[in-house]
This record gives sequence, C-alpha cells and structure tokens, in this order.
Amino acid sequence: MVGVIGDGVVAGDADIAPVAALMGEPARAAVLMALLDGRALAASTLAAEAGVAASTLSAHLARLVDGGLVSVEASGRNRYFRITRPEVADTLEALARLAPCRPVRSLRQGTHAEAIRHARTCYDHLAGRLGVAVCDALVAAKVLGVEEDPGGRPDPVLGAGRSRRYVLTKSGRARLAELGVDVEATGRRPLTRYCLDWSEQRPHLAGALGASLLARFVELGWVTRGERRVVKVTDAGRKGLVAEMGVDPDAWA
Repeated sequence: MVGVIGDGVVAGDADIAPVAALMGEPARAAVLMALLDGRALAASTLAAEAGVAASTLSAHLARLVDGGLVSVEASGRNRYFRITRPEVADTLEALARLAPCRPVRSLRQGTHAEAIRHARTCYDHLAGRLGVAVCDALVAAKVLGVEEDPGGRPDPVLGAGRSRRYVLTKSGRARLAELGVDVEATGRRPLTRYCLDWSEQRPHLAGALGASLLARFVELGWVTRGERRVVKVTDAGRKGLVAEMGVDPDAWA
C-alpha cells in the first residue's frame, strides 16, 4: 500500500537530509549530546556546553525545536529544553558508534571521557561498562532471554542479515519485581530493547525496562546522576550490585 503524507502527496523514500543537517552543525550537535540523558536543561547551560553566545544558541535551539528533535518548556523567565523522544536518542547513539573520538586536551576532559565510558545514561537507561555489565548479568541469570529477531535491524555484533532481541522471562519478571523494578511496559514503548553501546560496542538494555531499572537504582541510592550524562556508583550501589546481580563495578574501574 502506498503511503500518503497529506493533501494527496504520496510518501516516497525517507528524506534524511534535513535531520542530518540539523544534527550536523557543531553547536547543535553539542546541544543534542548534552541532552542525551533525557533531562531538560536551561538555555544558559546549553550555551556553555556548545561554547557559543546565548544569542547564537537561540537560533540553533529554534531550528532544533522546529525540526522536532527538541521540545521547550517555560518556567518563570527561563526556558528548558529536552529531546522529544527516544528515537532521537537512538539516532545520536548510532552516530556516536560511527564518529571518531574527540582528542583529549586537558585533565578535565580526560577525566570526563573515562567517566562516561565507565557509566553513563543513554537517554533514560544505563550505558557504558556498567550498562553492559548489568545487561550481561541479566542474561546470565536468565532474567532476560535472547532470541533471534527476523524482523529486526542488522546487528553489527552478529553480522549482516542477523539481529536479536531481549525477552523478559517469567522468572526474571518475578525477580525484578521483588527488587522493586517496574516490569510493565507503558504506552507504545517496547518493554525491552537491544541497544548497541557506542563506547563498548556491545549491547546494553533499553526500552521501558531499561528505564525502570535505572530509575530503581536511583531510588535505592545505588547510583547518582551527575553532569553531562555521567552516572556514579555509590558505596551502597557497589554492595547491592554485587549481591543482587553479581556485578562488581570495581572490577573494571
């Protein structure tokens, strides 16, 4: 069946150029990466992240809002911006897997680069070494099953023509519920989703369950969310992750 955009216009192939142009400008790319953890940030904070004047950033933000990649909400005199939906974060993560790494030119940059590889957020779920380790532990404990996904996207790890998906098992559902993790999908978002980590080049868990897992870790005081997507594991988190999942963050610190 032929798709129709509106007013009788027939929908053809995807037009990626406008979206790529929005993401491809350095200041706008910096804004999007700063928003990749799903939280709303003030325009002043984003201007500092992008390294441009507030007046310059205003034009960039307007283009991102008009393009549907970023939404804006007002609070008093301030305006706060956030990524509109998970698909935008997915695209940024995919681009990060293709992009070269920026050169580290200071101790501060080096510290941050190591921190985001150790543990970070990918939109609203865990990523980096911690995210991959937690995902591996869930699979090893049969909380998650791994299935071939004939209709899925090609898997860079498995090779062309193959893809896979995570499935929450019956025993896994009960185990996570005991830990206080919300195991019910909400809305149209899938419960589990396979997400390839850009720094580790291995999968971590996304979807509604990935978001619920991170939210529960924060509630338990196991992790805290820092600046610029960094996630820090607390002392309680080290003990809890080892006891509940067999994940030792100090093993690859």
